[in-house]
Amino acid sequence: MSITLVGVPASPGIIIGPVHLLRWEVPEVPARTVEPANAEREVTRLHEACDLAIVRLRKVRDRVEQHAGPEEAAIFDVQISICDDADLRASAETLIRQGFSAEKAFDLVLLEWREHFGRSTNALMRERVSDLLDVQIRVLSLLLDLPDRDPVDLPKGSNAILITHDLTPSLTVQFDREAISAIATDAGTGTSHVAILARSLGLPAVVGLRDATAKLTSGMTAVVDGTHGLLVLDPTPERIADYRERARIEQEETRELQQYARAEAVTVDGVRITLRANVDMPDEAAAGANSGAEGVGLMRTEFLVVGRAAMPDEDEQYEAYSRVLRAFAPHPVVIRTYDIGGDKLPVGGFPHEANPFLGWRAIRMCLDEPELFKVQLRALLRAAEHGDLRIMLPLIVSVAEVRQARVLLAEASAELDARGVPHRKDVPLGVMIETPAAVITADALARETAFFSIGTNDLVQYTLAVDRGNIQLVDRFTALHPAVLRLIARTQSEGTRAGIEVSVCGEMASQPLMAFALLGLGIRTLSVAPRSVAAVKHLVRCIRVSAAAEAMAVAVDAGTAQAVEGTLRERLLAELALRGDAADGLLALVDTHILTDKADIH
Repeated sequence: MSITLVGVPASPGIIIGPVHLLRWEVPEVPARTVEPANAEREVTRLHEACDLAIVRLRKVRDRVEQHAGPEEAAIFDVQISICDDADLRASAETLIRQGFSAEKAFDLVLLEWREHFGRSTNALMRERVSDLLDVQIRVLSLLLDLPDRDPVDLPKGSNAILITHDLTPSLTVQFDREAISAIATDAGTGTSHVAILARSLGLPAVVGLRDATAKLTSGMTAVVDGTHGLLVLDPTPERIADYRERARIEQEETRELQQYARAEAVTVDGVRITLRANVDMPDEAAAGANSGAEGVGLMRTEFLVVGRAAMPDEDEQYEAYSRVLRAFAPHPVVIRTYDIGGDKLPVGGFPHEANPFLGWRAIRMCLDEPELFKVQLRALLRAAEHGDLRIMLPLIVSVAEVRQARVLLAEASAELDARGVPHRKDVPLGVMIETPAAVITADALARETAFFSIGTNDLVQYTLAVDRGNIQLVDRFTALHPAVLRLIARTQSEGTRAGIEVSVCGEMASQPLMAFALLGLGIRTLSVAPRSVAAVKHLVRCIRVSAAAEAMAVAVDAGTAQAVEGTLRERLLAELALRGDAADGLLALVDTHILTDKADIH
């Protein structure tokens, strides 16, 4: 019987294919004891499992090196060394001789090591926690004779739907885009790492399915409807035919919208809008440049470190940033410095924090780790020789943070001078506006910076006190709350008063209703995923800014997000009706629900 599971839409599109179930989690270990006479046999089992894990890890390492490079493959050298660690094996042997089974002894030792490493003040030791977890899963699976859990080892062209609890860095680095066509996860929200990754790769995805991995098996047929957040298991022939037709229509609409990619983004009443692209990886630069975008509104540099055993050095970062700048020259490219922490994946791990979104993340971490930060700043200053670079600081809450960053930027420049390395010294420095504190002090920040870019995802989170990663709170997370809209309006007003550019670099602008709202609030520069540039241009060319402003004047006084959405939807549909056939293709997009579609990512 067909079953439909409802999750959170994370990346649009429809895929029908076989399920590849990945249970990458610590298995339950039975509390089995052994007689002293059998202890040596258990010790042998332990060593055999560790040795076999090493053999498999070497194969994984070789595969990753071939398709991702030596730096990414190095993460598995660390895991191999853990499996081969004499102290670890000796500790487990001791427990076995005290009467524990091999699997229970290994489990207890790894739990103790993870706890110890996680509490360490040494960053290198903390970075090993996720490696310990992977080793724990792999070796215990062998000891318990569980089915082969080698993560994503599928032949190319499998068209598989990867279903797992969540994607860790080590899983991410093994991800083969030529074998996986869609993703579905138990955990995550529309703002989580897996959602960002899926959108970046252009893969349909549904997250927040809670217990999907408990309801299916590998090989069964499923449908991922990333547009509406659905996972259909064992679909009937009729539903498969229906979804194939829907997929065909979506692809046709996408192709039709591409005619607007090179068109000018000018509203019906003659207002010029600037549309830029969001880029996560240097590999996306060419596609982004061909999307019709006039530059990059947000490049998220933290994705350069996902799944890595060590932070990228200055030369590697320089090459990555230069590649994007060359692809988009002469248009501006806004590169955000590391926004690591919170739900963003760092290299290895961070100290455990009770409230990571309120903790040591983004600019706070960079200012506290100046030597790490200056490596990135030097790479950026060097890359600026190849285009119109603008550096953006995330999670700024005070002028003092901007001034401290500027001092480090000057030091980075001086260090390049000392080495005789060519670079630009006049790179504009801007900030993300993503906290109420930043909005309230926007007048002061505007005097210290060259531009504002509004980070709607965190702005919603911190304004509404809603954890964006909490599945239970998904329906309460909305950029259409009147408080959020008023903060956006205030930011735009203060930026305009100071004569600096104010943009919105979240993908919320790719939704017609939200783009209509932002234009109505006075925003004239938007940045969206490359695939959305053409659709947003089409929308811009079908509406009047004056109509959007009139709609927002009414909407911001509405008492609830639902009332705001109702008002905006009514006004936008009326505006599109005036354009007649010229607005074809937009009505279906407007009907995509907004309040539960958390696509505004930063």
